[in-house]
Amino acid sequence: MEIKHHWTQEEITEIYNKPLMELLYEAATVHRKYHNPNTVQVSTLLSIKTGGCPEDCGYCPQAARYHTDIEGNDLMSVQQVKAQALRAKASGSSRVCMGAAWRNVKDGPEFDNVLEMVRTINKLDMEVCCTLGMVTENQAKRLEEAGLYAYNHNLDTSEEYYKEVISTRGYEDRLETLNNVRKTNVTVCSGGIIGMGEKEEDRAGMLVALARLNPQPESVPINALVPVEGTPMEEQQKVSIWEMVRMVATTRIVMPQTQVRLSAGRTDMSKEGQAMCFFAGANSIFAGDKLLTTPNPDVTEDMQLFKELGLDVQKPFEKHSQRKSVEAADSVHQSLGEKPKWSRPGHKIEKNVEAQEKRKKAKA
Repeated sequence: MEIKHHWTQEEITEIYNKPLMELLYEAATVHRKYHNPNTVQVSTLLSIKTGGCPEDCGYCPQAARYHTDIEGNDLMSVQQVKAQALRAKASGSSRVCMGAAWRNVKDGPEFDNVLEMVRTINKLDMEVCCTLGMVTENQAKRLEEAGLYAYNHNLDTSEEYYKEVISTRGYEDRLETLNNVRKTNVTVCSGGIIGMGEKEEDRAGMLVALARLNPQPESVPINALVPVEGTPMEEQQKVSIWEMVRMVATTRIVMPQTQVRLSAGRTDMSKEGQAMCFFAGANSIFAGDKLLTTPNPDVTEDMQLFKELGLDVQKPFEKHSQRKSVEAADSVHQSLGEKPKWSRPGHKIEKNVEAQEKRKKAKA
């Protein structure tokens, strides 16, 4: 089966709206062609720097401009990260994804520390992923040298609906970041969120943007919005399990070789609902009691579910080989002190402005 890149929004919307049993059968058939249906990758998401983000993403409690109960913390130390990684490995995770609430990577001591975290986790024979905001080509190459396995940068939604969610950075910056990562051997992780008020066509539009990347992302997280009090989307109705199953199945059909990651929102899913997602093609999850700032099932619950379903945990580096970390002193790609001018569209999103005003009143 040749990988198709030139999908249209109409084609993907049609797949999404197929009769459910037909959709599940097609997705499961594709899944079995490209993957072991009884193996699921387990990753741990670690917030190495929480809160205080300058962006205005309407779904995110880490945005400094919104009044949420998120406790911020400065960048963790390398030893703290190593301890967390060892704990994740002991509980069955094969990958650690480190997230920092940054708009973009800035050359300097903090980024140097993150590079050392990457080296440290890679030496534990675990896949290491980072989500740090926008990156330049040189920064991506420095991450590659350190031993980074994957870089996450979600598109979030379609290009059209994106303007209703975020005003502080442009869609093209997201695509440019993915392009910079593609200039290295680091794998790409990029997906989005459903349940932000978008239409089905927007869900299809996001998959169009991802599927047209060549090669397609090695990992695509599918998140269900977890509405957080204080954010502009605090009153959004949660998506149904049927919407999640359809989104997972459609993603599997459109991007056959990718790891489809069942991400945020799993706490609201029954065991049966999660099982349907695995049947539909999801073959990766985040484990641990928290996804950056939102609740997540406990890892012991996940392992029990795996046992009940007869699922095995995917070993690290099964899909792509491990790279040897280059020590800082031997790195070819050094800091350039870059100050890239990422875009700031600056249009007003009424919901976001209202949430910001609410925070100001709460602080008054």
